[in-house]
Amino acid sequence: MPAPDSPAPPPPTPADPAASAPHRRRPRYAGKNPRRFAEKYKELDAGRYAGDVAKVVASGKTPAGSHRPIMVGEILAALALQPGETAVDCTLGYGGHARELLAHVAPPGAAARGRLVALDVDPLELPKTVARLRAAGWGEDTFTAVRSNFAGLPRVLASLGLAGADAVLADLGVSSMQLDDPARGFTFKADGPLDLRLNPQRAPSAAAWLARASVADLAAALAENSDEPHADALARELAARRAHPPFARTRQLADAVRDILAALPKPVRDPAAVDLTVRRVFQALRIAVNDEFGALDTLLRQLPACLKPGGRVALLTFHSGEDRRVKHAFRDGVRRGLYAAASEEIVKAGLAELRANPRSAAAKLRWAVRA
Repeated sequence: MPAPDSPAPPPPTPADPAASAPHRRRPRYAGKNPRRFAEKYKELDAGRYAGDVAKVVASGKTPAGSHRPIMVGEILAALALQPGETAVDCTLGYGGHARELLAHVAPPGAAARGRLVALDVDPLELPKTVARLRAAGWGEDTFTAVRSNFAGLPRVLASLGLAGADAVLADLGVSSMQLDDPARGFTFKADGPLDLRLNPQRAPSAAAWLARASVADLAAALAENSDEPHADALARELAARRAHPPFARTRQLADAVRDILAALPKPVRDPAAVDLTVRRVFQALRIAVNDEFGALDTLLRQLPACLKPGGRVALLTFHSGEDRRVKHAFRDGVRRGLYAAASEEIVKAGLAELRANPRSAAAKLRWAVRA
């Protein structure tokens, strides 16, 4: 008991929730470096481990959970952005291209502050990217993000009261965040659900699509979406095997493709050739599940009306089917007077970028200017 004239003891201080929370160890992994996506805790927390992430980038790799923008200089040259203009990034992804576009249409201190409208269909990655760009200082006055497929570009512009854009960019490649995460089902290098959806909230998944596709539809997808030379044989065998048990996991499908190639009249045994075919099968399913060619055809048809007179568009493709569609649309647009000019040849990544980022090797850039 304190003396009668001594001061009362101070009230107890509320416990700090962070201090009272039990310490949780990071995931352990075998060997010197983490291999599984979930174990790469430094790469997945770039803000805290910036130095470690910089080393990964310097080695020519893409840190887990992120994406490196491709052909930034070439895209900026094609779009020729000016302060005060309105630009659209149809495929926001990790936000690498968006940062560059924002820096040109709304540079700090410029008299005219432009605007970037960004679209992305992925409900998992979009909020993360918006948070990163907001933290970098891009507010609602300069940066507007909308969850939408780029096929809905006219509707998005109309909803924002915009008659058109000065520049439009669409990077049609799948983001590294999606490719590297086994939980998204885009990769056969690690086991995961056979999903492959850019928007996991929209049916069907790749597993569901594969379970019900006819042999003819499956063969057509393999031939048209990935130029697979063994399309017919793979379609027949995959359809025959898909019920016992149903294809539900990425490695299950990859192993089935390998077994089919080994049993062909002229077996495919070269590991590189086998992996290439597995990659083509996954690409074909991804394009089919997300109706990527249908969305691209819609965008190309609507693009001239979404651009202001003199507006520029740059499209980055990673597949011959995509590039073919873009080339024909731009060429036809010039012939019909919709475009004043369009690139005659594809623009490819330079040697320095190819060394620094091998994923840029498949990229093909084409541009056009609205009449």
